[in-house]
Amino acid sequence: MSSQSDLTKLTVIIVDDELYGRENLKKIIETYCLEIEILGCADSVVNAKELVRIHKPDVVFLDINMPVLDGFDFLDDYENRNFLVVFVTAHEEFGIKAVKVGAADYLLKPINIKELKQTVNKLLMIKQKTVKVETIPEVDKLVLPASHGFEVLVIENIIRLEAEGCYTKVVVKDGKNKIVSRTLKDFEDILPKDFFFRTHKSHLINLKYIKDYSNISGNFITMTDGSRIEISRRKTPEFIRKIKSFLHVV
Repeated sequence: MSSQSDLTKLTVIIVDDELYGRENLKKIIETYCLEIEILGCADSVVNAKELVRIHKPDVVFLDINMPVLDGFDFLDDYENRNFLVVFVTAHEEFGIKAVKVGAADYLLKPINIKELKQTVNKLLMIKQKTVKVETIPEVDKLVLPASHGFEVLVIENIIRLEAEGCYTKVVVKDGKNKIVSRTLKDFEDILPKDFFFRTHKSHLINLKYIKDYSNISGNFITMTDGSRIEISRRKTPEFIRKIKSFLHVV
């Protein structure tokens, strides 16, 4: 998300191929949601990407059914997106898919003002809870935010990390897994690259805990916790090079 310091405000862009849809949502937001600053509106996925690049908004209000490229196509181009997504659509059948791609919320047209306000409150709460994961002086530990304050986690004990929408699941040796309100990319930037490898847009693994690798019917790693992790096709050559340098391969 943007680096905007005011946690009571949200910057957004609106994406809808229909002029009425864009203008109607813009008017409702400007009238009833003073917490929101609209940075721009786009009528296509291509134009939306340009607005995201220029403005780096906190939130994208995104239509689903659009010609050529739809809302899900738009999200496919952001492996590590740093903005929240609210789908705005007349089609309720996409709800499950929206959850799977990590949408923060899902609004049906015509827009209900009460539901929109609830969504805005939810977005603000997510923004306010997004406390930066910090390292402590010892490079072998992380400080993670927790409901009671914070927890100190030994990096060596992390088996793997898995993206869950705007959150990350941290799987550790003792089985006391953590859910942290940071993206997987945040952890990828912090954790030592000699030991941790991003196999897929949803997975970051500790090479120390690899149990098995198979290239039958795809490329998969089995970790010591029993999980089966997919390696994306484009990541496979890099993984093979990495594992050869990390382990003694005969």
